[in-house]
Amino acid sequence: MSGKFNIMGRRVLVVIIGLFIALNVRSQEIINQTDNLIEINSVYDDEYVPDVTYEEIEDRMQCLDTEIPLEFNETVKAFVIYFVTKNREYTRNVMKTSPWFFPIFEASLQKYNLPDELKYLSIVESGLKQQARSWAAAVGLWQFIPSTGRYYGLHQDWYIDERMDPYKATDAACRHLKSLYNMFGDWELALAAYNCGAGNVKKAIRRSGYKKTFWEIYRYLPRETRSYVPQFTAVVYAFNYAEEHNFLFENWEYKHPIAWDTVTVKGFVNVRSIAEQLNVCYEDIEYLNPEIKHGALPEGINEYALRVPIECYSDLVAQRNIILDSASKDGKEQVDQLAQNTTGSTWGREKIIYRVRSGDVLGTIAERYHVRVSDLRSWNNLRGNMIRTDQRLHIWVKPSQVASTTRSATTNRSTQPQTVTIAGSKYHVVQSGDTLWDIAKAYDGLSIEKLKKLNNLKTNKIKPGQKLVIG
Repeated sequence: MSGKFNIMGRRVLVVIIGLFIALNVRSQEIINQTDNLIEINSVYDDEYVPDVTYEEIEDRMQCLDTEIPLEFNETVKAFVIYFVTKNREYTRNVMKTSPWFFPIFEASLQKYNLPDELKYLSIVESGLKQQARSWAAAVGLWQFIPSTGRYYGLHQDWYIDERMDPYKATDAACRHLKSLYNMFGDWELALAAYNCGAGNVKKAIRRSGYKKTFWEIYRYLPRETRSYVPQFTAVVYAFNYAEEHNFLFENWEYKHPIAWDTVTVKGFVNVRSIAEQLNVCYEDIEYLNPEIKHGALPEGINEYALRVPIECYSDLVAQRNIILDSASKDGKEQVDQLAQNTTGSTWGREKIIYRVRSGDVLGTIAERYHVRVSDLRSWNNLRGNMIRTDQRLHIWVKPSQVASTTRSATTNRSTQPQTVTIAGSKYHVVQSGDTLWDIAKAYDGLSIEKLKKLNNLKTNKIKPGQKLVIG
């Protein structure tokens, strides 16, 4: 009996041990599966940042189907790591905003037969911020400085700055990029010129011994431009390989564009008043019309296409006369006064170009043209009071003052050029305010080039009392 009990006991013990082993194996499987699940979930966690090697990025870059040749090197890799790892929040934000702007860019690029990947350039320029403003007074999605903006037909005054209009600025940017590409025949050089100007790129080409690519003239370019093209390349990479770097589009709430339609208006219109009457958020109208700087359109404007949210469009059309009549009067005096007195305002003024003479200071120039020193600084992007001889200043004067200031400038100069003859040669004696252009114009058959050659001048700088050979 005791023997049978021992045998049975051993059998029970074996069963228990077997169950224990089976349970242990199963528990380990569960642990392994849990670990795998955690690992899988971590891959799809938006905070997970995949590691990437130089070779992986290089291989992916080579697989990109782009019209613009994109060179990859250590400099580009550093910017790739910046966008996909170090500053993911910035990259995530521009990716969220891009569905609003990319269709605008793509349509214009297609219109001018330009590479589609140029749509990423605005990210480098402005981070897709319509009202972005730089220290150099560059404004908008495409960061036009005032002079370049005006050259491409972008209107700018106190009320309106079309550099912030996404449609008009994009069209201007495409024309500018096309012109730069035609000039250099190379897209990376064209992009560099967009950043620092064609003159600086040409200078870098000369200094490099007339090399022909961006990376060959790299060290001769301005420091900011050296980073500009690699940033563009890195942004193109980041957008095309967003999923590989765990930017999870499906988990994002996109800022979809506000559906809108246009209403044609003319004359002074208080846009804030329209928003109040329609009981719509003014910020929505402001977002649709970023070029309107102070919430109102000026007197004299004709057939302006104002964008309004589609939700209030029918109400505005139904009550058009009542709403626009009220908006044409609401706050008009206050806005006009603000437009005329704000520092740097150009509203109702005409521009003249003044060439700084020896002895000039901002105070005397401001007094002469009945403007403020702060206006001169604002119009010419001056940080202090320093100006130099022959510098050109943009001055905006009232129409009634244009004729008088022109007469004043004329009477302040001698009516006849001062000449002397020495040893059979005829000389012009330089007076205060003289320029080579003025002197060349005063004598028949004399050009600036000839004047410089006769006097062995390497620059256009001259000084009062200097004697210049004229014949």
